[in-house]
Amino acid sequence: MSRNSKLISENLREEIAKELGVYDQVKQDGGSWANVSSKQCGNIVTKAIEIANRSVENK
Repeated sequence: MSRNSKLISENLREEIAKELGVYDQVKQDGGSWANVSSKQCGNIVTKAIEIANRSVENK
C-alpha cells in the first residue's frame, strides 16, 4: 500500500483502517502497512472511494 499511499491522506487511511479493524495490525507492526493484506488494502480503497463519491454528490 505504501506505493500509492499519497493518493489517500494518512489521516483518512488510518480512520478507515480503524473502522475496518485493520489498524490494530498496523500498530502492532510499528506503523508499517507491509503486513496488511491486499484484500484489506482493497477494502480501504473501496471505502475511500465511497467517501469521495458522497462528498462530490453533496456539493
